[in-house]
Amino acid sequence: MNKIFEKGGKLYWLHSTVDAFETFLHVPGTVTLKGSHVRDAIDLKRLLILVVIAAAPAALFGMWNVGYQHGLAMGQTGVHILEYFWFGFLKVLPLYLVSYIVGLGIEFASSQIRGEEVSEGYLVSGFFIPLIVPVDIPLWMLALAVAFAVIFGKEVFGGTGMNIWNPALLTRAFLFFSYPNYMSGSECWIAFKKGETAVADAFTGATPLALDGPAQYGTGFWDLFIGTVPGSVGETSVIAILLGAILLLWTGIASWKIMCGSIAGALLVGWIGNVAGITDIPFYMQLLYGGFAFGTIFMATDPVTSCQTECGKWIFGILVGMLCITVRLFNPGYAEGMMLAILLMNTFAPLIDHCVVSVHINRRERKFKAA
Repeated sequence: MNKIFEKGGKLYWLHSTVDAFETFLHVPGTVTLKGSHVRDAIDLKRLLILVVIAAAPAALFGMWNVGYQHGLAMGQTGVHILEYFWFGFLKVLPLYLVSYIVGLGIEFASSQIRGEEVSEGYLVSGFFIPLIVPVDIPLWMLALAVAFAVIFGKEVFGGTGMNIWNPALLTRAFLFFSYPNYMSGSECWIAFKKGETAVADAFTGATPLALDGPAQYGTGFWDLFIGTVPGSVGETSVIAILLGAILLLWTGIASWKIMCGSIAGALLVGWIGNVAGITDIPFYMQLLYGGFAFGTIFMATDPVTSCQTECGKWIFGILVGMLCITVRLFNPGYAEGMMLAILLMNTFAPLIDHCVVSVHINRRERKFKAA
């Protein structure tokens, strides 16, 4: 780095920003001077890039689906797949620009004020945020929500690795509770050009969770599994999300215990709902609705905001799945429960780990005394 950006230089106030750009594609030249350290080719930067790559299939399919849903709403037929994708790409691109410009701007400013290096943590959060919001959300609302999530959900706790809640989900929660009319209904999930209106009876823009069950048009098993349904940009295609899950599990980045626990908890409550006559939706279909798959694979497994103990990961995952379906079954005003379930369990994750460690210590003390 040029000396003018180092301590004592004229432009030292830009040190964190310049360092971030300089080390984005290069390995930092700093080395440890004392103590023992784990040497591994996978550092934080490479780990986060792998998470982005894992989410890429969901993002790319989501862009195509935005165009496809627009075509259905307009009654278009015979449109080429690339035309659908290009339409969706142009609609989703502004969401990414706002997400990264606002979020990274705050990250850079916070790091410079604290005199620390800029962390790569927002690389993933900024990529996830456009995937979990409606495609037609006003950009100024998204900017405000991103600013709130980064400042009050992350930076006030000390930045990456210190936050309690998942910043991407906090962005969605801010939007949902501040501007509910833009986060629900039949039109927010379909992107329109200026002056366009949907063709009457051509298509219903309601998400599958807002309908009365899988018998509705376009909400069958394969429609949900492939993802050709309305919804947030990256949450509709279960098969695209599963491709990302394979990479996360193969590289060991995400916890399979949290994933399996979440699925088991959801199936259990969904089955109880069927047996008790609370819902007619088959319990296994709950795994395909809404943001369950995306939340389970990418959000619940966030290593910062989830449990750290192995037993705690099982408990965390099971409770996420159970809470998600419980909210769906007993809160008709909020059909989607994954966001609230994960944020609530983010809050209790430290307590779960504390209880697991305490039980383990007490068990070992009893064994020691018995011996």
